This record gives sequence, C-alpha cells and structure tokens, in this order.
Amino acid sequence: MSALQTLNPKAEVARTHQALALNIGAARGLQDVLKTNLGPRGTMKMLVSGSGDIKLTKDGNVLLHEMQIQHPTASLIARTATAQDDITGDGTTSNVLLIGELLKQADVFISEGLHPRLIADGFDVAKKEALKLLDSMKQETKGDRDTLLAVARTSLRTKVNAMLADHLTEIIVDAILTIQRDDKPLDLFMVETMEMQHKSDTDTRLVKGLVMDHGGRHPDMPKRVENAFVMTCNVSLEYEKTEVNSGFFYKTAEEREKLVLAEREFIDDRVKKIIEFKKKVCSGTDKGFVVINQKGIDPFSLDMLAKEGILALRRAKRRNMERLTLACGGTALNSVDDLEESSLGFAGLVYEHTLGEQKFTFVEEVKNPESVTVLIKGPNRHTIVQIKDAIRDGLRAVANAIEDGCVIAGGGAFELAAHDALVEFQKSVKGRSRLGVKAYAEALLIIPKTLATNSGFDSQDTIVKLQDEARATGRPVGLDLTTGEAMIPEDEGVYDNYRVKRQLLHSCTVISSNLLLVDEVMRAGMSSLKEGAQ
Repeated sequence: MSALQTLNPKAEVARTHQALALNIGAARGLQDVLKTNLGPRGTMKMLVSGSGDIKLTKDGNVLLHEMQIQHPTASLIARTATAQDDITGDGTTSNVLLIGELLKQADVFISEGLHPRLIADGFDVAKKEALKLLDSMKQETKGDRDTLLAVARTSLRTKVNAMLADHLTEIIVDAILTIQRDDKPLDLFMVETMEMQHKSDTDTRLVKGLVMDHGGRHPDMPKRVENAFVMTCNVSLEYEKTEVNSGFFYKTAEEREKLVLAEREFIDDRVKKIIEFKKKVCSGTDKGFVVINQKGIDPFSLDMLAKEGILALRRAKRRNMERLTLACGGTALNSVDDLEESSLGFAGLVYEHTLGEQKFTFVEEVKNPESVTVLIKGPNRHTIVQIKDAIRDGLRAVANAIEDGCVIAGGGAFELAAHDALVEFQKSVKGRSRLGVKAYAEALLIIPKTLATNSGFDSQDTIVKLQDEARATGRPVGLDLTTGEAMIPEDEGVYDNYRVKRQLLHSCTVISSNLLLVDEVMRAGMSSLKEGAQ
C-alpha cells in the first residue's frame, strides 16, 4: 500500500507496471486517433460543438485544441504537440505519432525486464545521432521562388485538397516575397487575412494592398476612385461633448444659437481644411482623394466631403490604420494643420464592394507594399475556417524555409535514412542502452509506415521497397503516395522544414523518456482531501 494512501485514503494511486501501462495506453490511444490524418492522403475528422457547429479538419493542431481530452497523460502529449505548432507552425500529428511509437517500442523491451532508465539513455544517444544526420541531410536554399513553392505545396497538401492547396501555394509565396525586406526580419503580421462568405474556395486571392470590412457612409460618395491620394488620419470630424463637466447659462435664445454655431464651426473648419488640401493636390489632374479616419465623421461633415467627390471612411480599425501607411505609403496624421503632399499615400484603385448588408473597401495597385491581404472566399463558414488554418500553416512553412536557409527531403525520406543510420550506429553502442537505440530506430519508421497505410498501400511491403531503393541509389528516398513506389524528393519538389524536424526529435525524445520514467501516478489533490474530511 502506498504511503500516500495512509495519509489520504481517498487518493488514487497507480504503481510501477500499472503506471507505465497507463501512460503507454494513453499515448497509443491518442496516436490511433490522429494516425489516419497524416499526410496528403490522410482522412478528415468532423468536430461537432455543443451548439451544433461543424468543423471539418485534418490539421492535428486544430484537432488537439478542439478535442476535450480528459486523460492526464494524453493531455500532456497534446500540449507538447500544440507547443510544437506554436514554435514552428507544423509537425503536430508527427509529434503525437512518434511519442506513441517510442513508448510502444520501449514497452516490448520493458516487458522482457529491461529497466526504463536504460531505454531513456538509449533514446538520448539515438537523438544526438539523429540530429547529426539531420544536419548532414539539410539542403541549402537561397529563398528562390521555386523552392518556396515546393515547401508551401508540401505543407498545404497535408491540410486541404490538392487543387485548393496548389491555388493557395502561389498566393502564400507571393505574399511572403512581397513583404520580405533584406534589411528587416520577416513579419508575418504584415499578411492580413480577410474573410468573405462568397463564391467558391478557389476564388481566394492575394490583394497587394488592403481590404477593409466597411465602406463609405454617404450615398453620394464615389464607389470607385482611381489614382487616389490616400489620407490616413486620426482626427475627430464629429460634434463631441466636452470631456469636463461644464454648465452654460444663456440670457436669450440667440446666445444659445451662437454657441451651437461656434461648436459646429470648429468641426467645419477641420473639414474645410481637408477639402482645400484636396483641391490643392488634385486640381488640374485626374487624381482622386480618399480619407480614412480612425475616429468618427458626422453626417454634416460626410455631406461636405461627398459634395467634393471625396470618399471618406470613418472608425477604421487601428490595425488597418497601421497597415495602410505600410501598404500605400505616407504617414498617419493626428492634426489637419500644416498638411503636406508628402504625408499622403497613393493607391491606383480604391473601390467599394457590397455583399448583402456588408460593405468591403479594397485599396489596390499600390506602388511598394510592405503589407498585403489574403482575401479568403468560401461558400460556407467551415470552408473559410479550414482555409484560414491552412494559410497560417503555409505562411509559417515558407517563413521557416527563408529563416533556416535550408530544407529537408520530405515524403518520409529523413525517417528512413535515420532508421538505417541508427541500426548501423547501435553496433558501436556499448551495454544495454543499445536496445534503446534500436527502439528509437524502429519508432522513426512510424511516419513512412503511416503515410503508406493512409495512401492504401501495405506498410511493411512499402518500407522494404524503399529501403532496397535507398541502398541501391545511395540517396535519400521518400514515398510516392500516388504509386506507392520510391521517389527522390528533390526531383518531385517534396520538402520539409529543417526546424520542424529538429524540434520534433527534441520534444518527442524528452516527453517519451519522462513518461517511461514515471513509476507512480497519484491523484490526490485538495478536493479528495476535503471529501475525506466530510
């Protein structure tokens, strides 16, 4: 009987073999759930919320976030996998599969009497050797468009159907190359996403500019402005109450009228300055004028601006205001005094698009955009959410390839090469830790095996075929998911991110070693003590 149970009879305790079986069972259970989702040919899961909302996805990160996992060990593995996604943007499903398989392979040796500490030591030795192989297999890339397209396509095809993935690939790479600056680190927040429930998913497109989810507030304002100066400002153009409590006493009605007019005149003067400035920069040219204001514009001011043919948008979101100056140029103004042409941005086309009761304003054809917008279109809500998740992962994959300056051969090529290298390496490992290296090598094959199974091929037959091909060619080979034959990933343009693989080896080894070394699981929180006292 556990010493803890003497102190707290309500405590639940699982010891030695029972604790290990609990952890391995949880890891394999989670592995079985996500196994079928791996790779481009993986199946989908339908998640239904309590309110009946449907989400169709094969993205491991989304599944682990949305699923309600009760088991403590499974929850720990899920948190590790989602942390992998937070750090690198991919590899969630692979993480769960590899942890499950490491524990499964370790269980074979533990059931024969091998101590878990020796296996954990073997895992650590094998990890170091696998990381050396990873460094030797990486292929340098200068961030050329073709390589980035291959990286994005490999990532996206595991999230959405092939036709949509190929369409999104071009959008993502063009977005990254547009915002990339040699002297600055890549900032993915400069790629805004805007959703429109409209048309089909393949109508999703890249707007080299900005899309805002509101439009002009006056019926007489122009709906389309070409060659437009864009004035970005944060100036109140509406009648406001004073910020301090004050009282006014009038002797006559005329005095009250004078005060109202004076207050109105204060706002009108601001609007007149904008109108005069517009005349100064646009007179004698074919240029248009657009005002985008973070604060309000009242109906009187809107009317004055509309009469001058100025398109004015009020209460723009702050994040749009920051992106506007990056997309169009110019500076954001906090005052209408001393207006200069250099503070204006420029857009070749600004137009309004009405969709039902919603209005969207497009700012396009800008000269040197540092911020772009991916306009996501889809016939229904769950398609849009699916595309949004895929775009996020695609952007991270391309950004990783640029920042790493290298890529790794995909299609299970690294795992196959690592298995063969570790089988050879274990001969040089002394003592029983060698068995931990053997278990690690076998566990790595779960990735190519699962890819083969999900594509409808026999896993054992495929692995043997790929290993024969690798030995014959002396090059890393991956699995062609269409034919089930071996393929050279470089020739097919199938690449994985270096940092995703590196993080995968680190996190999986640490978590599986920790779980193997657990010899007692105790559930004895304050709640169980309180129940015992009652």
